[in-house]
Amino acid sequence: MVDELGTVRRTHLSSILNPSLEGQDVTVMGWIIAVRIHGSITFVTIQDRHGPIQVVAKRKVCTDSVRNTLSTLKYHSSVAVSGKVAKSERAPGGIEIIPHNVHVFSAVTKIPPFEPAAISIKNIDTRLESRCIDLRREPLQHIFRARSVVLSAIRNYFLGNDFTEISTPKIIASATEGGASLFSIFYYDKEAFLAQSPQLYKEQLTMSFEKVFEIASIFRAEPSRTNRHLAEAISIDMEEAFVDYNDIMSQVAEVVRVAADAVRQYVKQNDGVKFEPPNTDKIPQYTYQELSERIQDAGSNMEWGDDLHPSWLRKIKLEGLYFIKDWPMGPKPFYVKTSAKNPKISESFDLMHNDLELSSGSTRVQDKNILESNLKKKGMKVASFKHHLSAFEYGMPPHAGCGIGLERLMMALTDTENIRDAVFYPRDVDRLGP
Repeated sequence: MVDELGTVRRTHLSSILNPSLEGQDVTVMGWIIAVRIHGSITFVTIQDRHGPIQVVAKRKVCTDSVRNTLSTLKYHSSVAVSGKVAKSERAPGGIEIIPHNVHVFSAVTKIPPFEPAAISIKNIDTRLESRCIDLRREPLQHIFRARSVVLSAIRNYFLGNDFTEISTPKIIASATEGGASLFSIFYYDKEAFLAQSPQLYKEQLTMSFEKVFEIASIFRAEPSRTNRHLAEAISIDMEEAFVDYNDIMSQVAEVVRVAADAVRQYVKQNDGVKFEPPNTDKIPQYTYQELSERIQDAGSNMEWGDDLHPSWLRKIKLEGLYFIKDWPMGPKPFYVKTSAKNPKISESFDLMHNDLELSSGSTRVQDKNILESNLKKKGMKVASFKHHLSAFEYGMPPHAGCGIGLERLMMALTDTENIRDAVFYPRDVDRLGP
């Protein structure tokens, strides 16, 4: 038998309960994370969105009905407890609740796969199968609350620097970067794709708004089973007119600094949180050529033009945040501009944290003829991009931009090893649920 909410309402969150409220009647709500019975005393810990609250039910102090109800509750049950505030130096916030009424809104009817207070659980699939209660665990609570303040800080940064927030289609007619990592879908009587990025739209929007940003989902059908790849991710995209990739690198450095400062502030406000964001005071820049020479000198058999594999970056002991710029032109998307100094080099960059790529950006091609030539060289159909190419006939400004992977950024800011712990409900090669 469970109780209806009816007229019962919370009066206090855990964050505002304190010893000065001693003797006052309060109603708290949340879920059960601990039940301990010591003789005639039952200790119950309730967790709300801000933290834990201790409830102490003693025989002859509260009714047998209330004490029995609390004693039989299982972890994760959803409840409201009404009672008086009492001082307690050992309890969270220095107070405990002496209950006189309990409302059980949802009683757990089976044994949960893990305790809500568990710090770590080795099998991530066990957690992901019960993600709704996995997300009640304190370590994940802090990751996602930090994620929220990071998103707020980044959005405020863009808006404060005269960027316009945009929303672009996620169902598109042609590939942005080639067909190898596209999810195809049926769109009425046509073939369509889930967007790999907002690239083409955000370029066009610089014609009208000059400075734009978007925080939204992207989709990549890469068959990668690693702790750093997702099929659906959140990308923080920016695009700006009348700048080049050097200006965008400066913007990225500022965005990451703002995000890191937001996490540091979160740590200060939450006791026990041990996130240590990387140093953002000065982010060094290395050219691809410079790093390839260092890798070769370290004994690796890489050739110029190869991607810089994580194992090679670890071998030359690159740590913290750093940029790699001036990448070879060969593998870059058709919209990336060639360096005026060397046709084999692109005006592009990656932002790295240790051996993990966080962001990729470049100066964009603004000449329609060059875009058409690049598409043909890459074996892509020019006709599929006719709408995009037509925009370049109406005064496309010089422009540059980038995308930052939110989940990877959060990995760097919170020392998270598996990207799935930076996503509420991850999607990868093997997981399409819950």
